[in-house]
Amino acid sequence: MAQHEGVQAAGLTEEQGKALLWLARETIARQLGMEAHAPGADIAARLLDAELGHKRGTFVTLKEHGELRGCIGSLAAMDSIVEGVKRNALHAAFDDSRFRPVGKNELGAIEVEISILTEPTSAEELLRILRVGVDGVILRKGVQGATFLPQVWEQLPDPKDFLSHLCRKAGLPADAWQSGILEVSTYQVQYFEEQS
Repeated sequence: MAQHEGVQAAGLTEEQGKALLWLARETIARQLGMEAHAPGADIAARLLDAELGHKRGTFVTLKEHGELRGCIGSLAAMDSIVEGVKRNALHAAFDDSRFRPVGKNELGAIEVEISILTEPTSAEELLRILRVGVDGVILRKGVQGATFLPQVWEQLPDPKDFLSHLCRKAGLPADAWQSGILEVSTYQVQYFEEQS
């Protein structure tokens, strides 16, 4: 497991990250009707840590052979980290409209990544303050909105391209970020991923 931390990251330990990864995978496996595995004593203890009871935004990303296979999350801190990971693991596996639901036969090939979000902060003078590889961005205009996690910088390292693609994801013109009429927030994540 690798732990990746942005500035102002969530502050979870590697052991807590391992427990959350176990939880996400086990939640998907149980939904598929696969044999349940009891957590080891260390994982069970970590899942009860007070920090994981805090309400935070969470995302669960699934990859298969290095390619995106599902990604669902919540920007708002609606649930505890544990509950958010469980809910978003199920949604990423079975409800991401870009992909067919995950099947039993492919779960073994899927790698799980979990992102725990910091509280969003309002961004002013976006290009000047945007930190490539560190900041996730939320764009909103009325009911339209979208986000890119900081990991998306790996595919879109140029800030203008990053923002243009994010606008298109939100159903807005690619140059809408330049208009000054969007609500823009940034956040950072701490994420954990399984290692092959």
